[in-house]
Amino acid sequence: MSRITRRLMLSTVVAAFPLLAGSLTPASAAGGLISIIVNDPSNPYWLTEGNVAAAEAKKLGYDSTVGASKGDTNTESNLIDTAITNKAVAIILDPANASGSIGAVKKAIAANIPVLLVNAEINQEGLAKAQLVSNNAQGAALGAQQWVKDVGQKGKYVELLGAPSDNNAATRSNGYETVLSQYETLEKTGSQVGNWDRTQGHDKMQSLLQAHPDITGVISGNDEMALGAIAALKEAGKISNIKVGGFDGSPDAVAAIKAGELQYTVLQPVATFAAKAVQEADSFLKTCKTGAATEKQLFDCVLVTKANAANMTAPFTLSK
Repeated sequence: MSRITRRLMLSTVVAAFPLLAGSLTPASAAGGLISIIVNDPSNPYWLTEGNVAAAEAKKLGYDSTVGASKGDTNTESNLIDTAITNKAVAIILDPANASGSIGAVKKAIAANIPVLLVNAEINQEGLAKAQLVSNNAQGAALGAQQWVKDVGQKGKYVELLGAPSDNNAATRSNGYETVLSQYETLEKTGSQVGNWDRTQGHDKMQSLLQAHPDITGVISGNDEMALGAIAALKEAGKISNIKVGGFDGSPDAVAAIKAGELQYTVLQPVATFAAKAVQEADSFLKTCKTGAATEKQLFDCVLVTKANAANMTAPFTLSK
């Protein structure tokens, strides 16, 4: 083999190494588009989720888009397709459906786009790089314990339930039941699904009032349904006789607490874990690791009452 031939071969191998390294190891500095998909930004909880994630993406040097599935898996699937077409480097997804969103996550993964879930789970582990959710069982226990303090240990009450497609709804309801069932003189006389929606909470509360006019309390799966219930109770002239508890920590719920219309809310740290999800996406893109010890990460909730409602410094952020 001639000296010239050996030099040409060596040059070819050296030139190939950067390409080979690039295919096996992550980029030292990431960038590009992060697609953020929330449920419905007309709800302040999901609005905050999207805004915080987008702000964190910008802070870390990414572009971002925020889309809304409104709980519809077909819309969600189309948004995933758009993210793939736009060559997103990562997707932050609040799943529309615990089971129905699995296909959308798999589709993104097939396109080599890492998916990190926020707020809600899917019923299959090992697909998403991370699932960051509120500790709903812990939050429900906090809320139910406070509800008993406010309503009392006896009487009749009703419950407003979240969307059945969201595991958070069942987790919260079961958490309430675990606490309230300890009091034999508390009787749940009715429940309705309000799908996390204020208008539905109002309408379902009207129906529950007609069927159960002697209730003394309402426990709700989220703030929007609780606020709808409060509106219905005001219309019926019963707001002073029936006490309501919420869950989320929304600005409107905090205002209702200050006004004496809502007894409490359970603050979900959505601003914390929405930002954390983007940070973990950034870490994964740079190192192939999120930096978290486990895929599923639980963030404890905080009780908000009239005693500490003034400490809300930003949406879904409670100062100590």
